[in-house]
Amino acid sequence: MSKKSKREQKIRANQKNVSLEDFEALINQYGYIQEGTKHPQAVIGNRNMTYKRENPVKSIYVKLILSIIDKL
Repeated sequence: MSKKSKREQKIRANQKNVSLEDFEALINQYGYIQEGTKHPQAVIGNRNMTYKRENPVKSIYVKLILSIIDKL
């Protein structure tokens, strides 16, 4: 298994305690981060999601990103 797939499995297993570093690495694996005026945006495919940079990341943001990834 690659490092990226291990990180994704770790995030899927524990969605309530995800570090900001792991969260942004997952976004960069499937898309990119666009810096906004106040909060950054995760851009994956044709979907955009604004999130707040805090550590650990709130579980609702993690669930939304995983649902976007699953729809790819």
